Amino acid sequence: MDFIDEAISLYAEKHSGKEPEVLQELSRETQARILYPRMLSGHLQGRFLAAVSRMLQPESILEIGTYTGYSAICLAEGLKPGGKLLTLDANDELRDIAMRYFEKSGYAHCIELINGDAMKLLPEIKSTFDLVFIDADKINYSNYFDLIIDRVKKGGWILADNVLWSGNVLLEENVQDPETKAIHAFNIMVRDNPKLFKVLLPLRDGLLLIQKQ
Repeated sequence: MDFIDEAISLYAEKHSGKEPEVLQELSRETQARILYPRMLSGHLQGRFLAAVSRMLQPESILEIGTYTGYSAICLAEGLKPGGKLLTLDANDELRDIAMRYFEKSGYAHCIELINGDAMKLLPEIKSTFDLVFIDADKINYSNYFDLIIDRVKKGGWILADNVLWSGNVLLEENVQDPETKAIHAFNIMVRDNPKLFKVLLPLRDGLLLIQKQ
């Protein structure tokens, strides 16, 4: 579900930076060949992710949930020279397409893709990060946050996607499904943490920006 009027969204796309050709190609292939293509970030959100990364110029980025690699390529745009992006995904069937487009984008040298269960992988990762993007299974959003918050540098940012979950977060809690309940609980946890700066944007399916203070 998109929360911005379609005509307004198209106007915004037309008056934003052009979607890079490699991302247009990746989007077309994802739409044609891959299950649940709506999971792709898309033009407007992709340019927003690239803008955030360009503003922060991070040395290190962690992405939880790679899918076909669109958002990783967008985030890699702002990396400092020599910077690295680590992306985790449970579905190794999509690895080939992601790696192919990392090569086409010119960012393969700074992106590392690890396949596996993020809940098992994250405790083994000892690096610290300037920017984290959470876009994996919604049930574990709060768990992912707990596992990575101590590895986010002071002043660093966490972005969490799909935090409006097609508007289902507005439903009464007694009729929410487990994923909606998990996202709603995550949103409340972030909102009530006084050590975090946070803003929830109704961009696409909801994007929560969180700064560790």
